[in-house]
Amino acid sequence: MPRNRFAEWLGRAILRTGGWRMVGALPDIPRLVLIAAPHSSNWDGLWGFAAKLGMGVKLSILGKDSLLRIPVLGSLLRWQGVIPVDRSAPHGVVDQAAEAIRNAERMWYAIAPEGTRKWVDRWKPGFWHIASRAGVPVVPAYFDYANKVIGIGPPFAPGTDMHADIASIQRWYKPYRGRNHDVVQPAD
Repeated sequence: MPRNRFAEWLGRAILRTGGWRMVGALPDIPRLVLIAAPHSSNWDGLWGFAAKLGMGVKLSILGKDSLLRIPVLGSLLRWQGVIPVDRSAPHGVVDQAAEAIRNAERMWYAIAPEGTRKWVDRWKPGFWHIASRAGVPVVPAYFDYANKVIGIGPPFAPGTDMHADIASIQRWYKPYRGRNHDVVQPAD
């Protein structure tokens, strides 16, 4: 993907204006599942898109199909890599996403593990299933509203115990504060 210096400047300018900074290194991995948490506010989308632009990365992101029907917003979201999903008919999304990743030369697939902006005790395991079926690592990204930091963590290779893997990743997220709730609680 050719660099768009204006888009990178714009993303960094939006973050600077909001008082945010980015930390961590982007991995040199052609295919991965990137999870972003805690996802507790619509503001996460603005800051996340600004970080995406500022870093000059192309991400494929699931988004509500209803958002993509809004004329100007829908075009902007498609340009940013948003893939429409009908949340009333989620069957096959995991397999379709895993196949798309496997068949792509380069694809970073981003998803919020909570599956919503509301507080949840347990994350939806779709991200783990997608990464496992595609044979790619999970890369954690976080929003820390307490410190106004958007960060990238180290790649995590899914193992054979989904529950243990998800609990481990949730523990890694524990220090980071979302906008509308304090911490991501580890699963049992």
